[in-house]
Amino acid sequence: MQGAQSLSKLAWGLAIHMTSRNNGPQSMRAVIGRERIEAVARPGETYEQVAARLQREGNEESRLVAAPKLQPATRVRKPSKGDEQQDFFIPTVYDVGIRDSRNIMDVAVFRLSKKERRAGEVITYELRDGNVKVSAGPAGMASVWDYDLVLMAVSHLTEAMNRYRDGRGEKPGRVFRPHVGDVLKFLRRAYGGKQKDDLVETCLRLNTTHVAVRRTEKGKNGRTITVNEGEPLISRYKVIENSSGKPEFIEIEVAQWMYQEITGGKNPDVLALHPDFFLIGTGIGRFVYRLARRAAGKTEARWSFQTIYERSGSAGTFKEFCRILRGIVEANDLPEYTLTMEAGQSGPQLAMAHRRRMVDGAAGV
Repeated sequence: MQGAQSLSKLAWGLAIHMTSRNNGPQSMRAVIGRERIEAVARPGETYEQVAARLQREGNEESRLVAAPKLQPATRVRKPSKGDEQQDFFIPTVYDVGIRDSRNIMDVAVFRLSKKERRAGEVITYELRDGNVKVSAGPAGMASVWDYDLVLMAVSHLTEAMNRYRDGRGEKPGRVFRPHVGDVLKFLRRAYGGKQKDDLVETCLRLNTTHVAVRRTEKGKNGRTITVNEGEPLISRYKVIENSSGKPEFIEIEVAQWMYQEITGGKNPDVLALHPDFFLIGTGIGRFVYRLARRAAGKTEARWSFQTIYERSGSAGTFKEFCRILRGIVEANDLPEYTLTMEAGQSGPQLAMAHRRRMVDGAAGV
């Protein structure tokens, strides 16, 4: 290491002397010095050859230091300006932890693409005990970014139910009515006119994207029955604008089936999401994180690329999906989970391991 540092200093010294305005270019021998040349000379080398070699090696080292190694493109965006700054005049509605409905975290009940609206389309997922159909209205299918608003409602409904169970509040209803500023803060988005206006279209798409579930289960008498039920992602909505024509408040009614999952049992059937979920920039990246959270939890899980593709509802080809998924694995910057690609019996598979488990395993816990 000491020799490398000396070589680097020598290279920088050469650059300074060779470009000196006062003294002008000098000979290699004058710059480096006779004693240094003799110290590093190889058998058969002349003074000029030694000096030239040192300069080449110094320039190469400087180039490597100056040019950092290229890293895979990140799939997680940077937080918006003021993301960490808490405004004292805004209620702490955005301090609630993010929650998601566990039962729909391994299928995409929304589109993953920002560009393709998929108006009027139907996505069908075949499962072991039934199927799920997602139908889009004329305004387009709700996107995974639209679904952020559902996550906010689920999160606050869960928090309110926890307070109710602890005797610290009344049982919450299905209607959620936040200020637009609180919504954007919770979703970790910039606070601007466009972001406010986009929420109107978000509500429309959520209200016109229908999810139908058909499942087989055991009845009270032990006989097998089939249940069919369906509802939009939100039952209804209302957007209240201020005198300037900008959205001020949003009122949404949580779907009945989602409300029942959170309020009907002893504990809400939800899972906590990492706060940086909202910073994941790609739709497939968001889906993979939700899948890992459901399938791997605090441990690990493996899913084939083919199954992930089928559960994602992607409109692209399997080849393109695999290309994007490999990029996500290479970047490996999704919250909480380390992703690796492995060879499976029927093709590549994705290994999802919780980072805490990996740390504990390495420590022998």
